[in-house]
Amino acid sequence: MVTVIIPVYNVQQYLARCVDSVLEQSHHDLEIILVDDGSTDASGTLCDQYAARDHRVKVVHKSNGGLSSARNAGLDAMTGSTVTFIDSDDYVHPAYIATLMRHHNLAPIVIGTWQELNEGDTPAPAATIDGDDAQLLSRDEALSRIYYQQDINHSACCKLFDASLFSTLRFPEGMIYEDLAISYDLFKQVDTVVSLHTQPIYYYMHRQGSIINTMTLERTHVLDHLEEIEQEVTTQAPHLLPAVRSRHMSACFNMLRLMPLNDPQWLPTRNRCWEYVKNMRFLCIKDPKVRLKNKIAILLSFFGLNFLLAIINRR
Repeated sequence: MVTVIIPVYNVQQYLARCVDSVLEQSHHDLEIILVDDGSTDASGTLCDQYAARDHRVKVVHKSNGGLSSARNAGLDAMTGSTVTFIDSDDYVHPAYIATLMRHHNLAPIVIGTWQELNEGDTPAPAATIDGDDAQLLSRDEALSRIYYQQDINHSACCKLFDASLFSTLRFPEGMIYEDLAISYDLFKQVDTVVSLHTQPIYYYMHRQGSIINTMTLERTHVLDHLEEIEQEVTTQAPHLLPAVRSRHMSACFNMLRLMPLNDPQWLPTRNRCWEYVKNMRFLCIKDPKVRLKNKIAILLSFFGLNFLLAIINRR
């Protein structure tokens, strides 16, 4: 049985599309846990209606605690031998579970292919999914691709995990970038990972009002997480340091890009990012795996912070 954990918070206009796409899976042996994270709209009621209609649906109602708290509540309630996470404003291909499960015998983590969509887009899913294009990766290669921001992302979504990987691991609560925060601790438990290169089986929606291009204090959590990961790999897996530094550098440039130029409240964060850029730019620019856009930003940084900010803050 596969456990599907779906955190739910004020998504009444999206919830049916998401849950229906799970109920319509070709793989039927499912435990679908809808975690109502203190919704103030009709989302909680909709969850209960789904549970009344299909015995595979379980509902956990809780006070609002954020995405990590909701996922953790789902992990505490799950009974499946494998688990996958789906965000409630996203949806999946009818063969999503079957495609991931077809390769689960090869590795404890199976990574699918997703498609990013803007709100209102309605792609026509492929009628069938070619499940033969699977790549078996070592743990270190998978982590390297995550931190170098290559063809594997750090999201917990669009992946199938052995439930045992979460026996003592939970998402950090009260912070964002929670998927990145546990990425190292999650992957270091396995020897191999399967990465699929098929048609998209997970549809990730960019909603209006997304914080992706907005600077908030919570966004700085990514720097905290990366500092912790960098400290861990320094002693446990030093060969991954270049990849983690590349991801850290990318986060610093993104912070600098988003920060208002003349707002004094961001000065400590700006200084924090700038110090990291200065300390690591020589190492990163010599690394052939660092993304080109990062190398361009590094080159700009040699002309000074003000020059860098003037270029990358043009929006």
